[in-house]
Amino acid sequence: MSTILFPLPDRDFDVTEVSVPWRVLTRAGHIVRFATQDGSVAACDPRLLSGVLLGQLGADKEPKAFYAEMIASPEFLAPWSWNVGVDLDSVDAMWFAGGHARGMRQYLESLALQALARRFWETGRPVASICHGPLVLARAGLLAGRRTSCLPRYMELTAWSLTAWKLGDYYRTYPECVEDEVRRLGGVVETGPFTLIARGTNENDAPAWILEDQQYLSARWPGDSYLLAKRLAGRLAEGSPVSGASPSPTR
Repeated sequence: MSTILFPLPDRDFDVTEVSVPWRVLTRAGHIVRFATQDGSVAACDPRLLSGVLLGQLGADKEPKAFYAEMIASPEFLAPWSWNVGVDLDSVDAMWFAGGHARGMRQYLESLALQALARRFWETGRPVASICHGPLVLARAGLLAGRRTSCLPRYMELTAWSLTAWKLGDYYRTYPECVEDEVRRLGGVVETGPFTLIARGTNENDAPAWILEDQQYLSARWPGDSYLLAKRLAGRLAEGSPVSGASPSPTR
């Protein structure tokens, strides 16, 4: 049994990118702990529960059901504080989720969280990130020269262009796209096969894609959440990170 730490902003995290790995990892017998800036209980982006636009573009039914279970769990209701300090000796892996609404900036810009990420990275234990999550690692200086995935520019700009007439810059967390910033900070970004609709599920990993580079696992968007969580669970089952493994994109 391992403990995985999920840092979260106080609000606006992505439903799927948190609830799916929570369910996959806890079903595998692991403990998921959460950390927010000051130990406040977090909340997801509410649009992803109700539908971003005209009832569409939100989380799927199963991740929403997982979210309802997750927010009632004792661990979710008693998060740690990344500002006060986290005992990393008790943490076996970290998961950096994404989300694009404005509340994510608290998490994406936290110098304390970046410092925590650097300390954990040095242990060689598994680190997983998805969508906007790699921004935390890139801003911490951890992705220079490393192969990584993240939210592709084409996905970010497509979502923004389809909804800007109603929602403005809801899909643009920053003027600079996630992919562009990660590249500017030295990340060797790979975005896998083109997709806009097809998502991986618990039963079907075919539409999903992730990248593995030593102890680091990364993915593009909510549609990769199941596969990324399964691969992290696999690493934990091995008992130690494969720190000398050759990097390989997988699907």
